[in-house]
Amino acid sequence: MKKFLLICLFLVHCSLFLIGCGSDKKDDGKLKIVTSFYPIYLDVMNITRGVEGVEVVNLTPPQTGCLHDYQLTPEDMKTLETADIFVVNGLGMESFLDKVIETHPNLKIIDASDSPEIVPIVEDGVPNPHVWMSITYSIQQVKNISSKLCELDPERADKYKRYTLDYVDELTTLRDEIHISLTMLPNKEIVTFHEAFPYFVAEFGLKVAAVIEHEPGTEPTPQELAETIEKINSLPVKVIFTEPQYSSKAAETIARETGAQIFELDPIVTGEAKPENLLDYVDRMLTNTLTLAKALQ
Repeated sequence: MKKFLLICLFLVHCSLFLIGCGSDKKDDGKLKIVTSFYPIYLDVMNITRGVEGVEVVNLTPPQTGCLHDYQLTPEDMKTLETADIFVVNGLGMESFLDKVIETHPNLKIIDASDSPEIVPIVEDGVPNPHVWMSITYSIQQVKNISSKLCELDPERADKYKRYTLDYVDELTTLRDEIHISLTMLPNKEIVTFHEAFPYFVAEFGLKVAAVIEHEPGTEPTPQELAETIEKINSLPVKVIFTEPQYSSKAAETIARETGAQIFELDPIVTGEAKPENLLDYVDRMLTNTLTLAKALQ
């Protein structure tokens, strides 16, 4: 009988050990939210805004731009193993998402762009994922994320809703200010570095006249350079907008050929994932607006 009891105790101990090793996730009432990259991190931080028991971690390094070709690292996979929720931009931005779903089938995923209110701009059958550059769509992404968080974490839903309303008010005011600043500009056509601004120009009555690099990091061909130079020479105001995340080499070549001035527009894809940067999207959008107003007068 004593031997039988010892065997039972041994089996129970082994079972508890195996249960403890089955997952890195602890059921301690805390919620770990991982975001795919910086603009989504800013959205989630404004929705959660220091809510007790909620941790927000940005997956990609501060200098990582758009995620079209981003490859997950072992450290990324480790971060996702301990996550409760993974919030992504969607529309193909996270090229690694299928791998995440395959590797972590139980991970809750929130797609910020999954809404009939967001109508993607499609070129050659591929949706442009830079929807956060429309403030209207950015507001919708915030609402989408908030709604899903409330479903997945109802105990904190009231706080999420309150902070969402506060941030939506900030973004609505921002949108109104940009409209006032850009509506009366005498020149509306801009030359951008890559395809990050179609949603922005559509919202604020501007027009992309030419794009220097359709794929960031892939320099334009001689024919593409010639076409861009010809287009710039036909514009009443010769300006080129580069992006802080990428080399301005091609833009400088075009500027030398056309006499165009170079300015910088920020697609807000990089930044330090720190709580004090809550309003970084608002601040950088205002800076973009001041830059456009100066360049296009």
